[in-house]
Amino acid sequence: MRYNAPAEGHAIAMLSYLANPARFMRISGVALPWLGASSLVVLALGLVWSLLLAPPDYQQGESVRIMFIHVPAAWMALSVYLFVAIASAVALVWRHPLAEIAAQAAAPIGAAFTLICLATGSLWGRPMWGAWWVWDARLTSVLVLFFLYLGYIALVNAFDDASRGGRAGSLLALVGIVNLPIIKFSVDWWNTLHQPASVLRLGGPTIAVSMLIPLLVMALGFSLLFGWLLLLRMRTALNERKARALRLYGVPAAGGAESGQPVAAARPAWR
Repeated sequence: MRYNAPAEGHAIAMLSYLANPARFMRISGVALPWLGASSLVVLALGLVWSLLLAPPDYQQGESVRIMFIHVPAAWMALSVYLFVAIASAVALVWRHPLAEIAAQAAAPIGAAFTLICLATGSLWGRPMWGAWWVWDARLTSVLVLFFLYLGYIALVNAFDDASRGGRAGSLLALVGIVNLPIIKFSVDWWNTLHQPASVLRLGGPTIAVSMLIPLLVMALGFSLLFGWLLLLRMRTALNERKARALRLYGVPAAGGAESGQPVAAARPAWR
């Protein structure tokens, strides 16, 4: 006897509800402008607060302001990859039609956040460590994350059959998830130049509140920006699939059956 059948039924019903691309287009169309406006407002507030109003660090001086871009970008780099991996698992297991699109739409955004993290880390490392780059465990594992993003994007587009590319990319995303705890705990497992966690730690944040609040505002702004870009890219991908399906199946001619013109035999499957 399966005692968890009701819970599984609810989960499947929810997945089925969210799997309708037409419903997604309606909901995302409403959410998109609000997400875009919110991300711009929060990011503007965060940038002014962190770059102009937050105090300089007593040791690092003004160079600490790089942190307000670097740290949220690093958080987003890891979070977006986790999102890609979860969406890939849903696509592989439940064949969710939007999960694969979400994973493929999120990957370039995550790669951009990772690149920002690496670039700002290099700028921050120069005055602190005296070098643009060191083969530190944290830096190297984040660089591996960047290559995982690029590998996923390349693998998805390496096949003529989009479904084969999607499955191959999903498998790579799931394998690459092992790198996330390595990035997180690298400063604890190895002797590294990179400082240990000062915000997301068991004992609570060690960073001053005057710096913590603008840092969290920037993190919220980056999260909203990711949501906006994700919806935008997913809608673009769905519209491209719709256009491709219309080219394959044909569209009704002007006037339809009354004009005596041929009508498409079937509607695109995505609708």
